[in-house]
Amino acid sequence: MIITLGRNSKILAEAATRPVMRAIATLERDIETVFKSDSKKRNDIFLVKAEQENECYSIAVNNNQIEIKAADDLGFIYGIYHISRCFLGIHDLWFWNNQKVDKKECVVIPDAYSYQMTPYAVKQRGWFVNDEVLLHTWTLEGDKDKPWEMVFEALLRLGGNMVVPGTDRNAIRYRKLAAVMGLKVTHHHAEPLGAEMFLRAYPDLNPSYDEHPEKFQQLWIDGIERQKDCQVIWNLGFRGQGDCPFWANDPRYQTDQERGKLISELIQIQYNLVKERIPDAVCCTNIYGETMELYQGGHLSIPEGVIKIWADNGYGKMVTRRLEKNYNPRIPSLPEKEDAGSHGIYYHVSYYDLLAGSHITMLPNEPSFIRQELQKVLHVGVKDYWLINCSNVKPHVYYLDFIATMWRTGDIDIEKHRTGYIRKYYSEDNIEEISKCFVDYFKSATAFGPNEDEHAGEQFANHNVRGLISTFMKNSYQPSEQLQWLQPKETFEEQVKLFDLFYVKAVEKYKCFLEECKKTAEILSPEASELFQDSLLLQAQIYYYCNSGAQFITKSLQLALDKDYKNAFYYAGRAREEYVLANTLMRQREHDKWKDFYENECLTDMKWTANVIHGYMSFLYIVGDEPYFYEWQRQFLYSEEDRRVVLITNMENHITTDELYALMKSRRAE
Repeated sequence: MIITLGRNSKILAEAATRPVMRAIATLERDIETVFKSDSKKRNDIFLVKAEQENECYSIAVNNNQIEIKAADDLGFIYGIYHISRCFLGIHDLWFWNNQKVDKKECVVIPDAYSYQMTPYAVKQRGWFVNDEVLLHTWTLEGDKDKPWEMVFEALLRLGGNMVVPGTDRNAIRYRKLAAVMGLKVTHHHAEPLGAEMFLRAYPDLNPSYDEHPEKFQQLWIDGIERQKDCQVIWNLGFRGQGDCPFWANDPRYQTDQERGKLISELIQIQYNLVKERIPDAVCCTNIYGETMELYQGGHLSIPEGVIKIWADNGYGKMVTRRLEKNYNPRIPSLPEKEDAGSHGIYYHVSYYDLLAGSHITMLPNEPSFIRQELQKVLHVGVKDYWLINCSNVKPHVYYLDFIATMWRTGDIDIEKHRTGYIRKYYSEDNIEEISKCFVDYFKSATAFGPNEDEHAGEQFANHNVRGLISTFMKNSYQPSEQLQWLQPKETFEEQVKLFDLFYVKAVEKYKCFLEECKKTAEILSPEASELFQDSLLLQAQIYYYCNSGAQFITKSLQLALDKDYKNAFYYAGRAREEYVLANTLMRQREHDKWKDFYENECLTDMKWTANVIHGYMSFLYIVGDEPYFYEWQRQFLYSEEDRRVVLITNMENHITTDELYALMKSRRAE
């Protein structure tokens, strides 16, 4: 018997819920994408309710049709995506990696085919769509919600079952879409119970629980009522009205005992409010940042059965994150053996910290390091909950696929995974060359500290550069407190020289890496080259040109400190050109469906770095050419004989900062 799937194959179900019907519609879309029009009768796919473990499915050929057997929605959804992946060849990250599909007549399924899914290694597994500034403004086919649908589809294809569907207002807007696609909803650690933020509801009131307990509790109750129709993992806690602890704005809580006591009381109140309305509710709470110090100090009390979520430091290391710019305790962030109950992790493949995080580029730490940290997590039994900060998805798809392999199987063969990833999304050819670029991406990273996780993302050459410039313009002698996080220095000049050392080394490494990526792009097929340019080559360009710009700035600042404002101005102009180029190259990758994807890139924001540099250039122009503002103009605009005869200071309007730089650059070229 020959079993075939083709354009005429139907997906049949006795009764299907809305999430399953959406998955069926997705498979129908994939069938239409893969197969040519066909008049021949093909075999159908039938969904059969049967006894299976939760979220599991089996697939077999039976009665001349392909049967997917499952006991619940996610079992059917995962089974449907198995058909798409294994029979139709639609890969899990097809959308995000621009998979091109060659049309075919049909696919033949072995009549003895059978597959039984085994439960995944991690129970609750998903993404936190955080710092989502690119997704926030991007539309697909004029639809603002479509990008989020593609996020949730990719998560389901990778075996995820929960999501924080955005931050703040986005989380409220997109949780219904996540739920109808079959995902459980959970919450930002600063948004307990997914309730409206206090300051949104009461912008004129002080956000103090002591002053307004009834208002806080009503917001929590309203949040529960609005989500009762969704599957929810309820996040409990009390942090603050932003990504900072509540005591930063409330001087009444000065000791760890006072802070821990209030948080414990409020967690218990939230727990009771949920359980009164949903007796079988699953709850969690974050042992994150400053909260972990309270917990490990014995100042937090958490109800039995609540999942305790531990977090990495933003760079993939399971230690506490930097709590303030210059306070980085690096306390191990995993439960001790005697810490009974359920445990989970909140883990970053993208991090926005205004220091050295990677937001529009891949996490720069080695896959072997990420595997090592997640193996530690599994070794101590943290298998109840993995929430991965996926940011805007597209820049981070490699590591999202990597970690999904681990949450499914409990381990990963790094080389096998990398080769398979390249073969699926780039090309069957030139695997060795592309693989070397992936390996060298991590080898090129700038180490900013002695620890294995301390490698700089693209923010290192943006936020710190802006900090150096603003410090100089305010006071060129005192070091910036905000920049002491790297290494404490006595003077601003020492800070500039310190950052210069890092940028010089980064430029050397990324110059080689960029050349390697360019050569690789040239030998690839047009389709493979397009994806390669969208991913590794673009990230190489961002790192090289941002670090090159940063190096020009540190050179400029050293000249400015010596009061050589004219040359400082020139090198600032060179720096600005590098950042403008980096941003331009990024925007050039917005082809086809990606139109305007990077338009709202406002967190690393290379274009803003260029703008800050422009202001710095104007500052240098003013302090360097004062008090009469004609000497620089005469030097670069006039001929030698006219420059030296000063009967009238200038015979034309003063030239702008941009005009002056263009003249200076052309003179240097001569």
